[in-house]
Amino acid sequence: MIEQAVVSLTSDAQSRLKELLVKEGNPQLALRIFVSGGGCSGMQYGMAFDDTRRADDLVVEQDGVQIIVDDFSAPYIRGSEIDYVDSLMGAGFTVHNPNAVHSCSCGTSFDTGEDSGEAKACGCGH
Repeated sequence: MIEQAVVSLTSDAQSRLKELLVKEGNPQLALRIFVSGGGCSGMQYGMAFDDTRRADDLVVEQDGVQIIVDDFSAPYIRGSEIDYVDSLMGAGFTVHNPNAVHSCSCGTSFDTGEDSGEAKACGCGH
């Protein structure tokens, strides 16, 4: 199933991801983005290269690069944009998620507000 609205890549992320995938030398590889419970805000992002497609995966293709999102993670990251940031603090992919009502400065943890609890302090040391 090809889905276009779940997640998108900035041009920086697109070109960096394409470089990395070419280096890997496996045309089946894609970037898998997922969320899991945990992190200092309740949910955390994960990313990994993956050459497996499951029946319930959503596959987003953008200019020859594929992003895989499992059906559990899709609602939490729908509309998100993946960017590649190269700063003094390090380089890497980051997620700009419009569904997050609270994110920690560590950049990997977020809360969608569905548990409607009070705002809590960031537990990742930031």
